Amino acid sequence: MARRNRTGGGRMRRIPVTAEVRGGTAELVPDPDRPEAWELLIDGAPQSHVDLAEPTRLAFEYQRRLGHAADLAAPAGRPLAVLHLGGGALTLARYLAATRPRSVQQAVESDTLLTGFVRKHLPLPDGARIRVRGADARQALERLPQGWADLVIADVFAGARTPAHLTSGEFLDAVRRVLRPGGWYTANLTDGPPLRHLRAQAATLRSRFAECALIADPAVLRARRFGNAVLVAADGPLPVAELTRRAAGDPHPGRVLSGTGLRDFAAGAPVVTDATATASPPPPPGTFG
Repeated sequence: MARRNRTGGGRMRRIPVTAEVRGGTAELVPDPDRPEAWELLIDGAPQSHVDLAEPTRLAFEYQRRLGHAADLAAPAGRPLAVLHLGGGALTLARYLAATRPRSVQQAVESDTLLTGFVRKHLPLPDGARIRVRGADARQALERLPQGWADLVIADVFAGARTPAHLTSGEFLDAVRRVLRPGGWYTANLTDGPPLRHLRAQAATLRSRFAECALIADPAVLRARRFGNAVLVAADGPLPVAELTRRAAGDPHPGRVLSGTGLRDFAAGAPVVTDATATASPPPPPGTFG
């Protein structure tokens, strides 16, 4: 478990814990406002936030938006088969274990040292049906049976960048193969001005799925700053009105693009292939303080 030191008055004071992992220096920093909450950083860049006492609390905006998609992918409480590409602190897997008991989840994380660090200090809840596999996300995806997943959540970063081989149309073809009919795909991406990467990702998603939506901070969509964006896709209708309502009601309101709005956003952007794929752009200096 994460470390605690006893203060002079007898109270237990939590202190940060660190470890060297494949991706750099991992650090778990206690949330000063919540006694069982921790933030995971890699080389100083915030990655995840976990509240062991309240796993349904999603502190980061991008996690909240992924959570909205997970909530709406099926009727409330229905167990799902979920594939997480990218493990991190397993925040969304913990969330789904709490909101959709009896769900079967696989998380793929190539950094096995990070997985060991997280599971040592932030153990998974008893009874959670979460299997964590140490593998490359795309290789693991291509080995899964056809039609295995109701929901695929992609949140993969090497350092602060999405690897190139997880940005192409061929990657999305592999996602589609694993999804059951009616299944959903959602992904967390980052980009900044002039949004070339995000526009190309939107164009690529639209080339593979019948229905798509993009959720992001309005300032990010206007190419005013670097930030996260969440893509959602399915072959059936998406509940865009409810996604919009939820995103607008977040502590930091998000905007949803779909239909003609998303088409216009992606206009002129190329569909990414394995031959043309590049990693997402690095965050500008000072992004994380």
